[in-house]
Amino acid sequence: MSTQLLLFSNSRSADGSYLTHAVEPLRALAGERRKTLFVPFAGVTTNWDDYTANVANGLAGLGLEITGAHTVDADAAGRFDLILVGGGNTFQLVAECRRRGWLQAIPERVRAGTPYSGWSAGANLACPTLCTTNDMPIVDPGGFDALGLIGFQINPHYNNALPPGHQGETRNDRIAEFLVANPRVTVVGLPEGDWLAGDGARMTFHGPHTGYVFRQGKAPEALREGMTIG
Repeated sequence: MSTQLLLFSNSRSADGSYLTHAVEPLRALAGERRKTLFVPFAGVTTNWDDYTANVANGLAGLGLEITGAHTVDADAAGRFDLILVGGGNTFQLVAECRRRGWLQAIPERVRAGTPYSGWSAGANLACPTLCTTNDMPIVDPGGFDALGLIGFQINPHYNNALPPGHQGETRNDRIAEFLVANPRVTVVGLPEGDWLAGDGARMTFHGPHTGYVFRQGKAPEALREGMTIG
């Protein structure tokens, strides 16, 4: 069956509203599906029950029946027909998914036809590795490998701005470092408010802001609404 992916840069809009820009794309992805697994493990300073409830409230208009992955075992993955993965800290997300068996169970279900959507750390989780996250390594993830649902890396919350007086690296500098160490890998800089949708092999860029494709030895290539990468 065809893989269906919807990967957002962020959850909170510029006006502070939660998942507002994600509702309609998620409605299209879900269709008639209701039994939804939500993976809250990226949440560090929020209780996972509260995190799950917040997502359920944010998406209340979709009529989803949302269950937190912390309340069921990974062998229950087949009970769900939609998978959502929230943002937070990607290192903790990968560590918990690995420890609990979700790092194997989720891609099996997605490749069998269960749609997957994630935002921020949840978008990073869909990549081959977590290596282009913006997060601190607050825990040992037990390896950098992620779900591998797409063949390239995402840098969510992408912004190359440098605050006045700041002497550290820009985001482009950091991505350039990654590409020197990983010259065969492609990175997509995904600004807040933008997302990618597709089957993993071919992903289409959506949103109001310009994204960028980074490849070693090449200038960044602009990504705009409707353009594809694969």
